[in-house]
Amino acid sequence: MTASYPNTRLRRTRASAWSRAMHRETVMTPADLIWPLFVTGGSGVEEPIASLPGVSRWSVDGIAARAKEAAALGIPCIALFPNTQPELRSDDGKEALNPDNLMCRAIKAVRDACGGDIGILTDVALDPYTTHGQDGLVDASGYVVNDDTVAVLVDQAVNQADAGADIIAPSDMMDGRVRAIRMALEMNGHPNVQIMAYSAKYASAFYGPFRDAVGSGGLLKGDKNSYQMDTANGDEAMREIALDIAEGADSVMVKPGLAYLDIIWRAKQQFGVPVFAYQVSGEYALIEAGAAAGVADRDALLMEKLLGFKRAGVSGVLTYHAPVAARLLGA
Repeated sequence: MTASYPNTRLRRTRASAWSRAMHRETVMTPADLIWPLFVTGGSGVEEPIASLPGVSRWSVDGIAARAKEAAALGIPCIALFPNTQPELRSDDGKEALNPDNLMCRAIKAVRDACGGDIGILTDVALDPYTTHGQDGLVDASGYVVNDDTVAVLVDQAVNQADAGADIIAPSDMMDGRVRAIRMALEMNGHPNVQIMAYSAKYASAFYGPFRDAVGSGGLLKGDKNSYQMDTANGDEAMREIALDIAEGADSVMVKPGLAYLDIIWRAKQQFGVPVFAYQVSGEYALIEAGAAAGVADRDALLMEKLLGFKRAGVSGVLTYHAPVAARLLGA
């Protein structure tokens, strides 16, 4: 087909608001959002996070209230991350296996408050529970060991599923952990618990505020380059995603989001599975800082970025802006 002016005027369909709406290619709704929430100890507690303006840690009762808010806004799923008390952290992260830990109590509180009206996604990694801030067990040299870590992650995943988690999301980037978790879920009576694998999780500079939020930032010894992905690599991400799908992942995640739209696009085109993006803490903080500096309107910045994720092919986005976006989309 050959198009030429003036037979074709692409501005015709842009001339009015109703026409722009009718011809819009990418549509986003609150159902495309997952809201990450941080859990802390106590009761009636809200702790604002300085590096994440507008985001707080909530005690378990507050998390239940936020879950009700999410359901009312049409957000289908929340993601939980604990800020474990320092005295409960250890080199081996054994608090992750405690059936009465912060994560499990929050899962149960949300389930009691909301029933089956909202999904609960839980993070599987050891960094919120270790004294060294790494996602797994470390040897004498400080290297994060793979297979011994996977054995602990499996028990952590079953612990969360037993508490009522709907989606297990291993964020540790250990080799083989998806298969091991899938087998354990099947064997322990959880065949319908989903796995959303952090398949392409990069060793990014955008994670700083998150580490503040879960209390691991000041504890971290060394870096995570031996297990998180090199930010320069794309083909390797496809290999990681292919492995996780083969091992039993129901969906995959690319993290961070905006700097890796090419990875999202390639994953969707190559595998045709549900792909999610995590608009991480640093991305959130930059939007807030830009808006505060008068660079642009916060809501406009936010929605343009979220639409970029959808245009690249995601099924949904984990974002701390989820309630803001849901209200804008429902307006």
